[in-house]
Amino acid sequence: MTTAIQTIEGHYVSPENAKFRIALLASRFNELVVKELIAGAQDWLVRSGVQATNITLVRVPGAYELSHVARELALCGKIDGIVALGCIIRGDTAHFEFVAQAANAGLQQVSVTTSVPVSFGVLTVETLDQALARAGSKAGNKGAEAAQSLVEVLNLKIALRAWSQA
Repeated sequence: MTTAIQTIEGHYVSPENAKFRIALLASRFNELVVKELIAGAQDWLVRSGVQATNITLVRVPGAYELSHVARELALCGKIDGIVALGCIIRGDTAHFEFVAQAANAGLQQVSVTTSVPVSFGVLTVETLDQALARAGSKAGNKGAEAAQSLVEVLNLKIALRAWSQA
């Protein structure tokens, strides 16, 4: 005999979306690509019901600085979640690995230690063509996908709170 299991999941669209306060945290380096990630994230958030007045764009110099500022945002108490956006393109030196690893680990640490979800919309690519493809031309817009993931997690947090109190 099979027993049904209970499933708890977040949703992309919910009446709660209108209340969410979201920070788009974006690097200025590789602006040609990052501006498209920002546009994709902002468009998706607004279309999903997040109020435009509840979206704040915060800019940092590069991907390496994302985690420090993400932590400051998470601790300020004015936002519910962060969409981190950037673009790291491999060059001829090991710098790519250092920056990509620092951005990834730092943003994950912020998310885990502050309980403010941080979605990862930082492209780590080999070429500018790959970056442009992932910023809306051929492979979708990874900024929009990161925004969608964040909203799903925020709604999942609400569902988990309700489940834990039932």
